[in-house]
Amino acid sequence: MKDFNTFDFHPKVAAGVRAAGYTTPTPIQIQAMPTVLEGRDVMGLAQTGTGKTAAFALPILNRLIQGKRGTLRALIVAPTRELAEQIHDAFGVLGRQTGLRSATAYGGVSINPQINRFKRGIDILVACPGRLLDHLQRKTVSLSRLEVLVLDEADQMFDMGFLPDIRRIIAKTPSERQTLLFSATMPREIAHLAQETLNQPVTVKVGRTAPAATVSHALFPVAQHLKTAMLMELLRHTNTESVLVFTRTKHRAKRLGEQLGKAGYRSASLQGNLSQNRRKAALDGFRDGTYQILVATDIAARGIDVTQISHVINYDIPNTPDAYIHRIGRTGRAARSGDAFTLAADEDRSMVRSIERVLGAPLERRHLEDFNYQTPAPRRDTEFSRPARPANRNRRPAGTPKVQKARPTWQRRKPSNASAANRRSNQSRRPAMAASS
Repeated sequence: MKDFNTFDFHPKVAAGVRAAGYTTPTPIQIQAMPTVLEGRDVMGLAQTGTGKTAAFALPILNRLIQGKRGTLRALIVAPTRELAEQIHDAFGVLGRQTGLRSATAYGGVSINPQINRFKRGIDILVACPGRLLDHLQRKTVSLSRLEVLVLDEADQMFDMGFLPDIRRIIAKTPSERQTLLFSATMPREIAHLAQETLNQPVTVKVGRTAPAATVSHALFPVAQHLKTAMLMELLRHTNTESVLVFTRTKHRAKRLGEQLGKAGYRSASLQGNLSQNRRKAALDGFRDGTYQILVATDIAARGIDVTQISHVINYDIPNTPDAYIHRIGRTGRAARSGDAFTLAADEDRSMVRSIERVLGAPLERRHLEDFNYQTPAPRRDTEFSRPARPANRNRRPAGTPKVQKARPTWQRRKPSNASAANRRSNQSRRPAMAASS
């Protein structure tokens, strides 16, 4: 069995491997790293949680340790802020002894600290497409000396509509560069991008594009209006460590997180309306055990690297089989076992069949004993309805004419000398005019 010594890393990079606690490389690392170290382009296909980050981070560190410092030579493009921070943290741990400096760039936060960081000089940049293009337009970052370009989670960037932005970014990079593309799935559009971008790439494929074998799956048929009650029942009767619950909308993630908190669970929500600081606090609290349950939208499907997640629960079924794979990839990581529960209503039958075709096996149907499946639906579903706006007492009723309020005396504009003189002149004429009439 191989170990990391077989890759002959620079001693300072090898020190980072030991600091990270890595002993045995994963299959994607065994297959991809020798080719990346040779400087060739690589297209890596692997499911989430297989060690892709180290597969490109270690060779990049090994390459950049020699050469001019403080010049941007490696760029990693990622679809979400969470994934960008995760990759940045990995470079920080693995490259601590190298002296190489990395930074992140993504939206939702002020751009000025990022600009100031770039001015001090960086070697590695981990960026989301939109904010990176903003920096390129402002000329606060230059890709003219780039040596390595990494497109991570390329299929999700396509799903999020970033493909035109990716092409614009690539156009700003030197033609002589090493390009690495990693993806869990290979839609046709990503295959075309790979053909356009990579130069005679070596394809590395590890396992099927499906959840790890360490994950067990179960489907819980339930009416839509009973999903919250069933979720509570599952949590009460299941031995869980940490639980990741997926919803389809940001509003539902927020409200469900609040309901779990009121029920006594240590829970938080992660969704796009949160500020970056609050998103980071939710993720950090989930990692360190402050929160046992994290309710999230798909924005977190590939940005969470928490090895102890014991259960992933699909409160809402995902929109595509690929999204199911990415969600479920958050559990069963690092050779640990995990469970994937999906709550499915009648209208989800078509998607259930699509997921089963990808998995190559039917999902196990489960029913909860002593759960009242016959509870009728409410006449009006108010569970996740948006709260009514508070009445504005100062708002006038429709059709009421607008009344101009008199301004206070001290706010009234004083007449100019000319207008005052004209007024006095008019007043002096009025008696004469009256007499002549």
